[in-house]
Amino acid sequence: MNATTSSIATLSPVWRDVLDESYRALANVVAGVRDDQWQLPTPCSEWSVTQVVQHAAGDQLAYAAALGVGTGPAYDPFDPSGSVDGSPTALVDDAIEQTAAAWATVADGTEAVPTPLPHGALPTPVAAVMCALDAAVHAWDIAIGTGQASPLTEELAGYLLTAARSAHPAPGSGQEAEIVEPLRQWGAYAAVVDGQADDTVVAELLHYLGRVPRA
Repeated sequence: MNATTSSIATLSPVWRDVLDESYRALANVVAGVRDDQWQLPTPCSEWSVTQVVQHAAGDQLAYAAALGVGTGPAYDPFDPSGSVDGSPTALVDDAIEQTAAAWATVADGTEAVPTPLPHGALPTPVAAVMCALDAAVHAWDIAIGTGQASPLTEELAGYLLTAARSAHPAPGSGQEAEIVEPLRQWGAYAAVVDGQADDTVVAELLHYLGRVPRA
């Protein structure tokens, strides 16, 4: 069993639950942001809390559009303005609602689905958990920036790490690479941070995505 086949086998029974948990994490953390915290810095060093919220919502809308629901974000998620017309909480809630509805259209047993990633279509369980990873890890960014508890559990982090490390032909070269690596080269993730032998799974995930774990 190769790495991709193993990832699909691991994630197939759980991808809908992983999505649900990740969406709850993002919604709950954003709902917990106080009125005076929206411009605080986050572990995404160049972005404020509001900018991470905009980015996270935009990414979810892009997944929804790839799956045939909605038209995608009306702004560039990688160039968030830091100013939201209306409520940031409503922005995230609407994005989650659209993307959850989009995933609900995917029948069990669907082998692959389109994604907004440069990889294009991915095996359904991997695509879904990559979508969940985006929501859950940005929930962590917002939580840390606003002094909330980390929303990541060991079990959730394990599934997210499995998807991120799935092998797939890299866009352009076609050479097998872990899914996150072409995204890292593009600038979506920082360089891997060295970890410790006794790292928790949450710490391993955060290190892999270029973040320094914090309580």
